[in-house]
Amino acid sequence: MAFIGGPSTEGPGSIISKPLSDPIRSHKDLDKGSAPLYNKAVKFYEEIGNQLVHQGHVLDLFACALDQVGVAEMKVAVERTGGIVVLAESFGHSVFKDSLRHIFQSSDSDLGLSFNGIFEINCSKDVKIQGIIGPCTSLEKKGPLSSDTVIGQGNTSAWKMCGLDRKTSLCIVFDMAKKDAPDAIGQSQNNLFYFQFLTYYQHHDGQMRLRSTTISRRWVAGSGSVQELITGFDQEAAAAVMARLVSFKMEAEVDFDPVRWLDRALISLCSKFGDYQKEAPSSFSLSPRLSIFPQFIFNLRRSQFIQVFNNSPDETAYFRMMLNRENVANAVVMIQPSLISYSFQSGPEPVLLDVSAIAGDRILLLDSYFTVVIFHGITIAQWRKAGYQHQEGHEVFAQLLQAPQEEADSIIKERFPVPRLVVCDQYGSQARFLLAKLNPSVTYDSDTPPPPGGDMIFTDDASFQVFMEHLQRLAVQ
Repeated sequence: MAFIGGPSTEGPGSIISKPLSDPIRSHKDLDKGSAPLYNKAVKFYEEIGNQLVHQGHVLDLFACALDQVGVAEMKVAVERTGGIVVLAESFGHSVFKDSLRHIFQSSDSDLGLSFNGIFEINCSKDVKIQGIIGPCTSLEKKGPLSSDTVIGQGNTSAWKMCGLDRKTSLCIVFDMAKKDAPDAIGQSQNNLFYFQFLTYYQHHDGQMRLRSTTISRRWVAGSGSVQELITGFDQEAAAAVMARLVSFKMEAEVDFDPVRWLDRALISLCSKFGDYQKEAPSSFSLSPRLSIFPQFIFNLRRSQFIQVFNNSPDETAYFRMMLNRENVANAVVMIQPSLISYSFQSGPEPVLLDVSAIAGDRILLLDSYFTVVIFHGITIAQWRKAGYQHQEGHEVFAQLLQAPQEEADSIIKERFPVPRLVVCDQYGSQARFLLAKLNPSVTYDSDTPPPPGGDMIFTDDASFQVFMEHLQRLAVQ
């Protein structure tokens, strides 16, 4: 476990040189190649990572400082050993304290940390394994199952997972074997193919366990295949996979344009699986199995995984490490935060992630995984400052203030690392935590002003409605 309160300035793992006048590297420096120590440090931590993997050790990282400490460089050692990473502002901050406590908890919500795992895949000859994006290391067990194209940890059919827990999720990327190969004849004769996943690990009570999961799927072809593929489509898992793939490509490929790549993938999916008449955008519709996917991609394009502006390389590395190890449900919250509205008129209800959700007499609870925001509308904030909740006859108002707080506490209690809690008021400086995540359907440029007590966003970004209009136009061409 490494508790780091500042960047290393000595030896081959230096993040920054000694003089305090030298600024620490930013995304811009990394893009322009003007961070002289970066590549050397990454190589050094990669070697440490390999040694740790060889010994079956896990590196957990607790980075607590106001400035960067070098998480971006150490990412490789933490991720390959399946380690935990916690990023906080100081060692006195609740994010650090509660997260550390959570690791040693033995209760129903403990992490279930397990060790020294080996993960193996067996599958039909029709399928090849390109690699895994997630907290593991390739054991270089090359065989007929490994594809020539490598994504993430590839060239193998077995991986070492030094540390794994209840929620560890791997993203495995497969490839279909070429039809002309002699061993691919099986596809036409027998429709079934299978995957088998073997996980051999040491449980936290000391036992060695082997878990085997075998699933079979069938190949589909011909005219009815599109409908069958749609029926089996899981849009939340697809969004999580796209997020991992695009993050991996942003780090691995030079001059990669993530927004264009995502847009192209979405347009080709919509033109293949959407229902429409050629050249008629208004006729375009998607099956319910696919209908939320464009919304996920829209929010992914605006998320901290793609828009690195205003984030340091350390923060970006931290967000991506969390994305690469969490399950689908958590990944979806990171991509598209959930928003719950509390008001006198109705109980807590989910609302659209849109600026139109803001109203003076509403409290909004935003869960974006890394931060939980309680946002008081302007009227509610004025009543709270006037102390109405302590007066007799205003018990309902006191309950209204209490409800989102209780919900936030229950989210914070179950999540690891512990998210940061932001309590703010409309038009306050901290309201930016909510506004940055909302769809800008009303901006300074809109024809219709927001309703009284509503809000608008000062941005030139396209709203989801505009995004969908463009998508429909391009998909039907």
